[in-house]
Amino acid sequence: MPRIYAKARRVPGVMNGTESKYALHLEAKRVAGEIFAYSFESITLKLADGCRYTPDFVVINRELEIEFHEVKGFWQDDARVKIKVAASKFPFRFVGVQYKKREWVFEEFKGENDA
Repeated sequence: MPRIYAKARRVPGVMNGTESKYALHLEAKRVAGEIFAYSFESITLKLADGCRYTPDFVVINRELEIEFHEVKGFWQDDARVKIKVAASKFPFRFVGVQYKKREWVFEEFKGENDA
């Protein structure tokens, strides 16, 4: 018999533990002048009719470029598909972020036309 897992209740606009820890990381980078600004769940992108994607963090780097950071404990297939579609549709940097072995691990998602 397959195992049944309880689905976590997700409250929009409220950070989970990993997102809160990443917000502290971003704040330290902002104070150090490594990034200009960041915000949590402040932009929603329309991927297709009836399909939207709200990245966890919008980050404005030192060059004033917009980046979208998606923080995950682990990746579900649907989340990975959404960020890949967003990266192929929009001209921004999309970054997956995980906290592994007490350090932040980053994965950049690029569109089909990006090198």
